[in-house]
Amino acid sequence: MSGAVNPPAPWPRPPLRIHPARLPGYPDPACWQTVPATGQHYVDAGRGDPVLLLHGNPAWSYVWRHLIAALRPDFRCLAPDHVGFGLSPRPHDPDRPLTRYLDDMDALYAHLTAERGLPARGWTFVVHDWGGPLGLSWARRRPGVLRRLVVLNTTGFRWPPGLRLPAGLRLIREHRSVARLAHLTNAFPRAAVRAGVVRPMPRAVRRAYLLPYGRPRHRRYVVEVVRRIPRGTTEEIWNLLDPDGRSTAWTSLPVFIGWGMRDPVFTPRVLEEWLRRHPDARVHRYAGAGHFVMEDAADALAADVRRFLSDTADTADAADDGAADVA
Repeated sequence: MSGAVNPPAPWPRPPLRIHPARLPGYPDPACWQTVPATGQHYVDAGRGDPVLLLHGNPAWSYVWRHLIAALRPDFRCLAPDHVGFGLSPRPHDPDRPLTRYLDDMDALYAHLTAERGLPARGWTFVVHDWGGPLGLSWARRRPGVLRRLVVLNTTGFRWPPGLRLPAGLRLIREHRSVARLAHLTNAFPRAAVRAGVVRPMPRAVRRAYLLPYGRPRHRRYVVEVVRRIPRGTTEEIWNLLDPDGRSTAWTSLPVFIGWGMRDPVFTPRVLEEWLRRHPDARVHRYAGAGHFVMEDAADALAADVRRFLSDTADTADAADDGAADVA
C-alpha cells in the first residue's frame, strides 16, 4: 500500500463486548477481528474475492448479517464498524473530522493486506447510507482497489436539487438542544429501527441493532454524524467525495443498485441521479422495502447481489485497469 497511515491517539476504552447470544444471525465470534492500530472491530467471514460492506448511521455491521450469510461460501466478507459505532471504540474527539474515518479505512486496509492475506486490488464495495460517501471517498484516496460497486440506498454525489430531509433529521442537524435531547434519549436509533423498515423487525433483532448504543457515552457519534449531514454543496464530505460536482469516477466499473423504494431519506429522487450517472448499472427496485433494504428484502437482495457478482466476474477483471485511473 502506498502512502502513510497515521492512526489516531490511543483509544480511551476498548471495543465494546456483547454476548453473541444477544445478536441473532450475526456471524460467530470466531469471525470477529480487531485492527491493531485503531482497535476497530470488523467481521471477517468466508473465502474468495474480498467484499467490503460499509454501514451507515445509526447501523453497524449487524446490518450485513443476511448478506454475509449468503455471500460467505464464495466471497471473503469484511464488515467493519466505523470507529464510534457498533463494537468499535469511541474516540476522544466529539468534533472528529470525516477525514479521520478515511484514515481508519487506511489502517483497516493496511492490516488486511499486510497481516490477513487480502489482495491489494480487486475489491467489491457494498455501501449503504453514510457507507457510500465514506467508502467512495476512500476509494478516491486509494485508486485501483475498487473493482465492483453495490449501491444500497446511499449517495455518491451532492444531493439532487430539491431533496428535503425528514423533519426529525433536520431538527437534530440544525438545533443543538434537539441534538442533546436525542443523545440523552437515544431517539434517533430507536426511531430508525422502526421507521427504516416496512416490515417490523423482530423484537430480538431490533434490540440487537440498539445494543451498542445503550449508554449515552456509547452513542455520541450517532448524533454527531447526523449533524454532519450536508446542508448545501460545499461541506467537507462533498469535497472528499465529489470535488468537481460532476463525478464520473465509477462509470467504468460494474455497478449494482438495489433500492428500497419506501425510504424516507434516500428517496427515488436520489436513485434517479444514480441512474443518470450510471445508465448501464444493473438496477433492482424493491417496492416493499424501506431504508434498511437488506432487512425488508433480505432474500431477494442476497440472491440479486450474488447473481451480479457471478455475472460480472470476468468483466470486473477487465475493469481493474480503468479503476486504477480514478483520482
